[in-house]
Amino acid sequence: MAKELEIKIARLRNLMDEKGLDGIYIKGQDNFAWLTCGGRNYVGMGSVGNCGLLVTKNGLFAITNNIEAPRMRDEEKLETLGFKILYGVWHDSSFEKKTISELVPSGKVGYDTSDLAKNIQLLRFSLTAEEIERYQEIGKDASIAMEEAAINISAGMSEYEIAGDIMSRMEAKGLEILSCMVAADERISLYRHPLPTSKKVEKRVQIGGNFRRNGLVICLTRYVWFYEPTEEEKKQYHDNQVIDCTYMAASKPGNTFVSALEKGRSKYTELGYEGEFDKHHQGGPIGYQGRDYRVGFDTPGVIAENQAFCWNPSITGTKSEDTVISTKDGIIPVTRPVLFPENEIVVDDQTFIRPGILVRK
Repeated sequence: MAKELEIKIARLRNLMDEKGLDGIYIKGQDNFAWLTCGGRNYVGMGSVGNCGLLVTKNGLFAITNNIEAPRMRDEEKLETLGFKILYGVWHDSSFEKKTISELVPSGKVGYDTSDLAKNIQLLRFSLTAEEIERYQEIGKDASIAMEEAAINISAGMSEYEIAGDIMSRMEAKGLEILSCMVAADERISLYRHPLPTSKKVEKRVQIGGNFRRNGLVICLTRYVWFYEPTEEEKKQYHDNQVIDCTYMAASKPGNTFVSALEKGRSKYTELGYEGEFDKHHQGGPIGYQGRDYRVGFDTPGVIAENQAFCWNPSITGTKSEDTVISTKDGIIPVTRPVLFPENEIVVDDQTFIRPGILVRK
């Protein structure tokens, strides 16, 4: 953790030099988790936490109130990380601003919740070795929780019951619920974002969502069918995964986001699914947010070394979705089939192991 923190502090101080600043103040949940190597500064799931981190050229400070200070010290270990904890009484609304002014008298401070939002987002993209290891552990636990829940599904269960089981299993492994999607039967084709309802499963179900631990977000989707899919259904599911793997293969450090998007769109057309591309966004970079942004044809910049992605191409009735990390040596899976059957997909001489449909009879 010491090395990881050192890298992140150096990135922030380089940004300070570039922008002519004497301090950077971090308070967003995503950025707080990133800087503290997995910490939590919130009570609810809002975008701004209850403890801010001030990085100056010579110091590290945590600014909070008397309610949060004990947990920041005892559980988030901010003092161990090197942050001096400063706190005021909860009803002193001026304490935060006054403390920042005293610590940075020049007033040259940038904020992650306003002027530096995009700059700091870019600093998060290239994951450290420690983050990659942590992400893989989180992904494995999430995959197991999701697939155990899938194995437990039986015809007649409601989408609410299935969602409750998924969330319970995720929370048992320390994963927070950012979203949980469940669609039974015709709802799979009707809605790209199927929030669970009281509908009961008859023949098939799609489950998925976004889940977070140590600040890192994973996303995955799985299918359970209660009959043997037809050859046409198998082909569509396979083709959907080929499109997904086309995105992954194109997600090479140094490539533009747009070039990857164009290759995916071309694969839709090549496989005979023209028009499906327009029906849902295709996903994009992931990490400390559910998606840092959804890649579009106006998305600037290039893919970073060790950047995480979750592409989510869909064809009406199917979707392919798992979290991966793009490295110079290829794709590292974060979520992947653990208890599910496996499909092997080859794209551009790269082999990807993707989840099959779990058929229950």
